[in-house]
Amino acid sequence: MMVRKAWTAAAAVVALGALTLSGCAAGGGGNSGGGGDGEAVELQMWHNSTTGPGKEFWDEAAAAYTEEHPEVTFNVTSIQNEDMDGKLQTAVNSGDMPDIFMARGGGKLADIVAAGKVKDLTDLISDDVKQAFGDASFSAFTVDGKVYGVPTAVLPGGMFYSKDLFEQAGITETPTTIDELGDAVEKLKDAGIQPIALGAKDAWPAAHWYYFFALRACDQDTITNLTTQADFTDECWLQAAEDFQDFAGTEPFNKGFLTTPAQEGASSSAGLVANHKAAMELMGAWNVGVIASLTPDEKPLPDLGWFPFPAVDGGAGDPTAMMGGVDGYACAADAPAACEDFLNFVSGKEWQEKYAVAFQTIPASQEATGAVEDPSLQPLMEAYGDAAYVTLWLDTALGQNVGNALNTSVVEMLAGQGSPEKLVDTVSTAAARG
Repeated sequence: MMVRKAWTAAAAVVALGALTLSGCAAGGGGNSGGGGDGEAVELQMWHNSTTGPGKEFWDEAAAAYTEEHPEVTFNVTSIQNEDMDGKLQTAVNSGDMPDIFMARGGGKLADIVAAGKVKDLTDLISDDVKQAFGDASFSAFTVDGKVYGVPTAVLPGGMFYSKDLFEQAGITETPTTIDELGDAVEKLKDAGIQPIALGAKDAWPAAHWYYFFALRACDQDTITNLTTQADFTDECWLQAAEDFQDFAGTEPFNKGFLTTPAQEGASSSAGLVANHKAAMELMGAWNVGVIASLTPDEKPLPDLGWFPFPAVDGGAGDPTAMMGGVDGYACAADAPAACEDFLNFVSGKEWQEKYAVAFQTIPASQEATGAVEDPSLQPLMEAYGDAAYVTLWLDTALGQNVGNALNTSVVEMLAGQGSPEKLVDTVSTAAARG
């Protein structure tokens, strides 16, 4: 059984607590009724699964709910993951919000709450769901002590890799330090294999590298106090940028990584791993399902493995600390009652198990983790259990404006249009503007 770990990077408006990846709990999703008074209701839903089992999951869940509540129908829109934040911001600005929308939690959700566009779900989540998930699993969606979203998946990050390509390159052990990762990169190059896939076109995958270098360079307090004290004056932030720049200087990434997308098609970074065109990718736990959707047979990659982001010499961070996200869904402030009822419905054990299988990921419900069967997720879950602490992706914790400034600056540095100093200055300026 996994031990409890804390999702930190807490803000005054975002309280993140302990989150368990497995355990025993009774109960399932609530089912208190649909639109109310038998009136016809159409729910507008936005999710980020555009193809395959993920899209099918939401179509199936909506149909199953409508079967039980004929007065409730759905207009489901699939939005490419990289487009979701921008479209949601446009909806916030225009006031034309979808009833149900994917929420990433942290500062990004807090920004929408501050705009008055999200329904308070604190007293609308069923007792069965609260018991199955545990109070702390809602912490990434908690703003000023109130819950504004329901989690669906736990998504820690790390290095996904091809065991077959490692074997071809003569790599017998997964790297535990950044120097060992550099050695693996050289062996892969010598074997004619692109070492690391990077979808820098979408910015955030490149920024993940800086996040993890910062996680190794900065102590826990500096990381976890970030959103309450958006202070980048600690030297660790510059050290992390310099460490990343040094590593990038060894040319570990795929050819054309600056114009490579993250998750769309065989030529994306995930597609390069899925088709054995590159050996590794730094990504969150959702990558298992994305890679599976991009293999030639659209099935899980048989030789996919995982290892934690390596330790980095000279940093104050704990080498076991992890970073990741918690996906979930929220309701618009004026959404009908069927919205929260549907979220209770899909949070039951049956649907959380189906979610784990469809997305090849780790469900948020503690009672559904037995459905996690992909071998590459097992070491990830073990590392989670051993982690000193777990924090949200920096851009999620910081909110969209500051997070986007950070992500863009990382890409500029990789493109030779910036520097470690400029990166830190840019995010410091963005944080000061709020």
